[in-house]
Amino acid sequence: MKITVIGGGPGGLYFSILTKKAMPHFQIDIYERNKPDDSFGFGVVFSDETLGEFLKRDMQSYELIRSKFAYWDDIIVARDGQEVSIAGNGFCGCSRKTLLQLLQQRCVEEGVNLHFEQNVEDLSQFADSDIILAADGIASAIRTKHETEFGTKIELKKNRFVWLGSTKPLDAFTYFFRSTPHGTIVAHTYQYEEGMSTWIFECSDETWQKHGFEVTNEEDTMAKITEIFKEELDGHPLISNKSHWRQFPHVTNQNWYHNNIVLLGDAKATAHYSIGSGTKLAMDCAIGLADAVIANPNNVQAAFEQYDKSRRNTVEMIQYAALVSLDWFENMGRHMQHSFQQFAFGCMTRSKKVTYENLRLRDSSFTDKVLKEFLETSSSKLPTSNSAAFTPFKIRELELPNRIVMAPMGQYSAIDGLVSDWHLVHYGSRATGGVGLIITEMTAISETGRITEGCAGIYNAEQLNQWKKITAFVHHNSSTKIAIQLGHSGRKGAVKKPFEGNGPIDTPWNLISASPIPFNENYTIPKEMTLKDMAVIKAQFMQAAKNADEAGFDMIELQAHHGFLLASFLSPLTNVRTDEFGGKIQNRLKYPLEIFNAIREVFPKEKPISVRISATDWAENGISEEEVFIISEAFKKAGADIINVSTGNTVSNQKPLTGRMWQTPFSDAVRNTVHIPTITAGYIQDIDQINTILLNGRADLVALGRPLLLDANFVRNAQAYEQFQANDIPNQYKMGVSHLYPLKASERKQMEGMKKALKPKSNKK
Repeated sequence: MKITVIGGGPGGLYFSILTKKAMPHFQIDIYERNKPDDSFGFGVVFSDETLGEFLKRDMQSYELIRSKFAYWDDIIVARDGQEVSIAGNGFCGCSRKTLLQLLQQRCVEEGVNLHFEQNVEDLSQFADSDIILAADGIASAIRTKHETEFGTKIELKKNRFVWLGSTKPLDAFTYFFRSTPHGTIVAHTYQYEEGMSTWIFECSDETWQKHGFEVTNEEDTMAKITEIFKEELDGHPLISNKSHWRQFPHVTNQNWYHNNIVLLGDAKATAHYSIGSGTKLAMDCAIGLADAVIANPNNVQAAFEQYDKSRRNTVEMIQYAALVSLDWFENMGRHMQHSFQQFAFGCMTRSKKVTYENLRLRDSSFTDKVLKEFLETSSSKLPTSNSAAFTPFKIRELELPNRIVMAPMGQYSAIDGLVSDWHLVHYGSRATGGVGLIITEMTAISETGRITEGCAGIYNAEQLNQWKKITAFVHHNSSTKIAIQLGHSGRKGAVKKPFEGNGPIDTPWNLISASPIPFNENYTIPKEMTLKDMAVIKAQFMQAAKNADEAGFDMIELQAHHGFLLASFLSPLTNVRTDEFGGKIQNRLKYPLEIFNAIREVFPKEKPISVRISATDWAENGISEEEVFIISEAFKKAGADIINVSTGNTVSNQKPLTGRMWQTPFSDAVRNTVHIPTITAGYIQDIDQINTILLNGRADLVALGRPLLLDANFVRNAQAYEQFQANDIPNQYKMGVSHLYPLKASERKQMEGMKKALKPKSNKK
């Protein structure tokens, strides 16, 4: 087999070493546009885990690389003179130039042909190659020529960054955050060899513009940066190497190969440097491609398919984590308002891959500081705990025993809007199970406000009395508080129950919405609401709020999310009105605010009201972040006590980006921009994730949906896991403590032991 590699970076070199070592009869040629000793950038960084993988694949490369690495175990987060060190992280750095030279040496030893100062633009000269490997970087000429076939997408991210070096010695990977009159600038720094360290400076475009930086003016950049970071540099100079300001290009390709051309490294996919080196991603993929070619020496297409199948999911996960991490840095000015330990914790957990427990196992002295600071700033007068999740939270005069909320989940089990024994058991068992707050399923304000014929209502006396039985049980048998979510289905009403199929019911009732736009082609076109309709709905909301108080609810949540009636006014995708309730966001807000003001007026002042909103429509031309802030601010000024931040379900063609804790960034944005408490939700599965969210200030309360469906005692299990001594366990169940607490303590000890055993052994010399 004849393989031509275009681009002599670490990825292309390492692929060639592994493939040639396994298949000595293959002819492999590498063509690199630069000289052998050229290198742009300064250092590269790897984790101990990555070095371990290199050890398995090629001992010679591993020994060469290992001998030249600088090692560190700590990460330091520093902000305007304050700093904290977090141990147990296991990283290493190396000069990019040195790494290239070592890999070039291994290529020569294995018989790979190296061709330097060869700027390849025409592939016709390689017509006899079985494989052409495009490893020619972010601006890959080969990929660009075939971008349609590869399905290439390149998105320039918002922040500006510049890559510099310094002689300043560093004992750890360090983030230096500096406040300036024009905004925050961060330096990502690490030492990669004796007497040399990498310094990547990053800031928002607004900060960059206000400081008067210029893209290619290296002297001006270094002079200004040296002055801003004079304390951190401590008299050491900055060093440039074609150090121009850039915006990070997020590169994706729908197809990784076309005919006999295959992509590798930054040509294929980029991951923001804040979660590790792009060099690591390139070399990991080089391993995957080499394995695939070696396994399919006579079938190039099968090799490419294996490469894609083995690596795509991992690469996309890394890219997603990198985007979440980048989002944190794009909004670092928002995080700078946090107290220092919370800020540092937020920095460490920004990509969601690292959690509170991860950090506690690495360095409990750090997490102890974070938890202590959180508990000291807790507004509750009730006794605090050794767990963020089990810290009380007060809204108006309502004191929640902990921060875990039961999210609204439709049961579709009511008859004529009337809740039953099913609902009593459903809500009652979660209350005795210890959740801090129950938010009921969406409860309709009218018969035609229901989503399905099985949805609950609170629009007549019989329904009110049935709800009263549930709230009485919750209050008598637990410390849990209970809120009712009041809403109207709007254009999404009159549909079948989820477990009975999709689409409208056989005899649907008339639907109303902000505009006559159906949810999808199967739904009835709703009537655009008139002023008369609005007055009727407003009166129904007011009566429902009065009924909620009489039924004994502690709190109301107003449903203004997921494209239901009030939400249909807020989104530009569902509101195309030309009257005073359409157009700019201030107009689209008028009717939902009118409803909020109406229920606030009739609901007791000591009882709080939450508003649930969708912070994005996950669709083109949907609601903007700026509009979400305007909406949240308006509800805050009107007297809303907390915003329950959800996303999507506004339109049927949405394309959400899901994953662990996937909605928390939206809660974070609302909470820390508008300065109002928030509830978050979205694939949150365990107590560790809950504590992580609370400690890094992304939300004040955490709502669980599906985890509570099959585990009514999720909170009790979590309390036992945390060894939190709950004082609200019903007398009938207290005997179970002597069994559950030792069991969970043992499970936790075993799990922590496994995590420690699986942690890669440090390669530090």
